[in-house]
Formats: sequence, C-alpha cells, structure tokens
Amino acid sequence: MLLEIGTQAPDFTLPDQNGKEHKLSDYRGKKVILYFYPKDNTSGCTRQACGFAERYPQITEKGAVVLGVSKDSVASHKKFEQNYSLPFTLLSDPERKVIEQYGVWQEKKNYGKVSMGVVRTTYLIDEQGIIVKVKTKVKAADDPEDMLISLDEV
Repeated sequence: MLLEIGTQAPDFTLPDQNGKEHKLSDYRGKKVILYFYPKDNTSGCTRQACGFAERYPQITEKGAVVLGVSKDSVASHKKFEQNYSLPFTLLSDPERKVIEQYGVWQEKKNYGKVSMGVVRTTYLIDEQGIIVKVKTKVKAADDPEDMLISLDEV
C-alpha cells in the first residue's frame, strides 16, 4: 500500500551507485524527490532519469535533491549513471526492503501477463521528512517537469 500525504516518510539506508550508504534522514532540511523506477537502461526509465538530469540545476536551486530507487545492483546503477551522465543519486534496493516499505512493489499487467514489479511512483518529501505529494501512474517523460513544478507548490 502506498504511503499517504501528510505522513512521515520512513527512514532507510541504501547504497548509491558508488557503494556509499545514504539515509533519507541525511536530507532533512532539503526537499526530496524520491522516485521509484523499474529498471536501469530501459527506454522509459532512461527518459525519466534524463529528464531529471536536465532539470537538476533548477531542482537544486529550489532546495531539493533527487533520489532514484530501483532493485538494480550498485554496478548496474554505476553504468546507468555513466551512460547518461546522471548528476543525482541512484539507490540500490535488491532486497526490495524500501521498495516494499513505500508500497511500490505491486502486481503489474503487461501484454496480458501478470507479474510483480516496481510500479513507477514518485514521492515529494518536505524539509521535515513529511510526504507532501504522491504521484502514481507516472508517465516517465512528464514526471521530471511535473515534480519541478510541484516544488513551487510546497
């Protein structure tokens, strides 16, 4: 089940694309765009990541950071970062602890086939760690611009 607006975002610790540990609580005092995506180096995920990369200077000007989370490995994240010169942090959650905690491990239907997977979802978390926006049914190409606009609304 997805987390609700107005609730405290659960803290977590995950390694980034360089193997460095990150805690959500490390980002208190900044807004956090926490986005969950299915897989590195796939078309939709690449569009979404590159969109965040293009807007990253504007996002940081608004006092925010971007954290991307998938179940891909640290090594996969490193290649993804290098392939597209991504300026933000990618977090690796192969055991799906945070993915499940945030309610984004769900049943998916693709061409009639049902399977479990990460449903593209974006959370906006304020400076105190409170969830202020939950975006489901995310369109990869539109999400970065939508989140940039949302930063002005919180």
